[in-house]
Parts: sequence; C-alpha cells; structure tokens
Amino acid sequence: MNQGKVKFFNESKGFGFIVDNNSSQEYFVHVTGLIDEIRQDDEVVFNLKEGKKGLNAVDVKLA
Repeated sequence: MNQGKVKFFNESKGFGFIVDNNSSQEYFVHVTGLIDEIRQDDEVVFNLKEGKKGLNAVDVKLA
C-alpha cells in the first residue's frame, strides 16, 4: 500500500486528490474508492488502480 496525504476532497462532489509521500505524485480519488471518510490534510494509505485518465487511488483508509 502507498502512503500519502489528502490534498483536497470535496464531499458534496465526491472526489479529490491524494499526494503520494514517496513520489509526490498526485492521484485522483473518488468517493467509491474510499474505505474511511477522508478530509483535507488526512494521512492515508491506498492502492492504485488504472482508471479512464490514469491511476486512481482506491481502497483509501486513514493511516
């Protein structure tokens, strides 16, 4: 699992972005990929899955 920090998450629209701690790469996250509720600046762990526009963060949970 990757570790990162929630850069932004819009609860009403159901999506946001996570920045990977190791690579500083930014990944899209959708509400359907969440295990726990997340908010901006939360530390999280996640897996990556290929999506329509690149890699998406999935199985996202609080670290």
